[in-house]
Amino acid sequence: MLPENSLSTVLNARTKGHGTETIVFAHGYGTDQSIWDKITPFFVENYNVVLFDWSFSGAVKDKSLYDSMKYSSFEAFADDLVTLLGQMELENVTFVGHSMSGMIGCIASIKSPHLFKRLILLGASPRMRC
Repeated sequence: MLPENSLSTVLNARTKGHGTETIVFAHGYGTDQSIWDKITPFFVENYNVVLFDWSFSGAVKDKSLYDSMKYSSFEAFADDLVTLLGQMELENVTFVGHSMSGMIGCIASIKSPHLFKRLILLGASPRMRC
């Protein structure tokens, strides 16, 4: 059991499904994990599905968690992703990143390649500032 103030708890991380492989879905700016609600039912029979909300999401209750100075680059988000996966004891995941989360996943996979099996980038732009 993770502590009440762990990153996975404050970012509303949850796992559902059954399988030997894990898919992590990360939403883009201006949304929350509910953006994946229509597609995750197709994965839960064969995969462990992980969903979470970024600190800027309106679904995160602790508004003090988001610090605009800290999160002025994708590096801090990538550090959060690495920490989140570590706390959840996940490795070798398929990471699905929408928009800015795609770029965050790229940075995190460079920092900790053992955590990622593959990256799936949806609408991620290489021109985003890091």
